[in-house]
Amino acid sequence: MSLAIFDLDNTLLSIDSDHAWGEFLLEQGAVDPKSYSEANERFMADYNAGTLDIKAFLEVALKPLAENSPEQLVAWHQQFMAAKIEPHILLKGEELLARHRTRGDVLLIITATNRFITGPIAERLGVDHLIAVEPEVHEGRYTGGVTGIPSYREGKVKRLEQWLESQDITLEDAWFYSDSHNDLPLLEKIEHPIAVDPDPILRRVAEERQWRIMSLRD
Repeated sequence: MSLAIFDLDNTLLSIDSDHAWGEFLLEQGAVDPKSYSEANERFMADYNAGTLDIKAFLEVALKPLAENSPEQLVAWHQQFMAAKIEPHILLKGEELLARHRTRGDVLLIITATNRFITGPIAERLGVDHLIAVEPEVHEGRYTGGVTGIPSYREGKVKRLEQWLESQDITLEDAWFYSDSHNDLPLLEKIEHPIAVDPDPILRRVAEERQWRIMSLRD
């Protein structure tokens, strides 16, 4: 039994779910159309460039969770799953999960997107274990803050180490599938690093290090 770790956005999904959630909120009229749209695009560009200020991003990204009731958020997320996520779940990604499941591997999604967005997606994909940014909750409502270390770049390594302490499993013979150079800190620690439809930086590194490169796109 090995650990099979999967990035989510642009790996098992053909989109970035965090960015798509921002677009969904704009469509619902839930956020200021000008400032939020500009921030959503700017943060996406910073992420792709590897220059994202995760603290500044989360201050903006988690604010709508604090500004709306849990009931409203749940209703929105159901619409979001149907309209924005379901059409972008990659069939080959589901087949890859199934192959590791058949092998008896432990499946884990690790993502820099927050748990409110990604929890239902992991459930839809049949993946029991999820490491994600943890939005702070107080008396049943989101506060707009974060609990613990954000699972971004080196934070993914730290969060994985914390998770492993509570599991009867190690990184021996582990796999990690990702599209992003932001995941290099974790990819470098894994025995089987796999670049999935990689961005240009990750593709170059993967080629230099002779890592496997694969595609889950049709």
